[in-house]
Amino acid sequence: MDEDVAILVRIYDCFNARNIGGVLAVLTDDVTWANGMDGSHVHGHVALHDYWTRQWTTVSPHVEPLAFHRTADGAIVAEVRQSVRDLSGNPLQEQAHGLKDKTVQHSFRFRAGKVARFDIQDAA
Repeated sequence: MDEDVAILVRIYDCFNARNIGGVLAVLTDDVTWANGMDGSHVHGHVALHDYWTRQWTTVSPHVEPLAFHRTADGAIVAEVRQSVRDLSGNPLQEQAHGLKDKTVQHSFRFRAGKVARFDIQDAA
């Protein structure tokens, strides 16, 4: 397995386990990370920690990587199945903040062996 893809698998495993420290360990200090709840980005470890802490008090997201491919410009795109539930584990009937069960693409850019940027887009 490609080293970068192995890092991404670790990120998904840690995210789903709510292990923020495990994710932050493989991100650059100045990481730019897509905020899936409001469509913006957060910057840096502290902001990302705060974002996830807030997110996980309202919804319980789970992301399962289905496939990875590298683009011509060097980014790695992960196709993932995103599932969002309430805090009791029930699928959300009305999706909060645009989050819903669907397949999306996550784009990752690396710098010096760590993720420097993460973006989200609907799967084509």
